[in-house]
Amino acid sequence: MNATTKKEMKFLLNSQQGEMDAVLMYKALADKVNNTKDAETFRLLAAEEGHHAAIFKNITNQVLKPRKSLAILTLLLFKILGKRRLYNVIAKGEYAAYDKYKTIVECYPEVESVMNDEKRHGDMVMALLQ
Repeated sequence: MNATTKKEMKFLLNSQQGEMDAVLMYKALADKVNNTKDAETFRLLAAEEGHHAAIFKNITNQVLKPRKSLAILTLLLFKILGKRRLYNVIAKGEYAAYDKYKTIVECYPEVESVMNDEKRHGDMVMALLQ
């Protein structure tokens, strides 16, 4: 294992928290949407985000609890923005995570699969708008 700096540990813990929070967000969306394909996609994404959180947990050795705030905010935005605009926001978040994880893959190669999944997640959410 790498000698992790405080800055890296903060980044890794924030990433782990973000992945955990995304699990609740996608589960909440799956329960909210009327479209079966959207719901199935969000359930799959929730499961994959949970796997990502586990990868980060293996690096940080920290147990974190998911926060409900992202799920609550997302459901509120679903009402306010509607499907099209919200899904664009979610996809942008996934693409941003891909870019963020690119910065640490060299030091933490186990994050490469997470990084690649994030891009695919963005593509999957955008595909729901087709």
